[in-house]
Amino acid sequence: MSIFDGFFESKDDKSEIKERKSKGIIKKDDVEFGKEIIEEDKERDAKIILRKEELDINKNSFHKGDVEFGKEIIEDKKSVDVPVLREEVVIERKAVNNVECDSPIINEEVIRIPVSEEKVNVGKHTVVTGEISAHKRAIENTEHIDETLKREEVKINKIGNPDIVEIENDHI
Repeated sequence: MSIFDGFFESKDDKSEIKERKSKGIIKKDDVEFGKEIIEEDKERDAKIILRKEELDINKNSFHKGDVEFGKEIIEDKKSVDVPVLREEVVIERKAVNNVECDSPIINEEVIRIPVSEEKVNVGKHTVVTGEISAHKRAIENTEHIDETLKREEVKINKIGNPDIVEIENDHI
């Protein structure tokens, strides 16, 4: 049975167009797009639309994760030896072999000696030791995709020994 069987017989036009469209066979006036194989007849032309699959490739962005960075406080113990000065009064007694003197004994004689000492004052201050910054950058890679695509080709069966002439028209 040929794909053109029944095409050239007279039928009701509506049922004929409906049947041809369901089989993928349409007449010359119904052609919208596609590659055509034409079998000529004195009354009308017959055509069939060939189709093929093409890849539709889309990319979607998705949330992969997050990177957070901040600061954490680390405490280190530091020991420092700081030399400090302090004064002390040294009182020396010396024995004098009862030497005579002319001054009277009075109760008002006072000697004042100031004594000082260094104390360590510890304070803290903050200094900047570095700076951290972050940014994103786009890196482009290539993914290899293997996919099987289908396409339609016309198959012509000869019954008997008819002459067939193929004409290729690329104006689709």
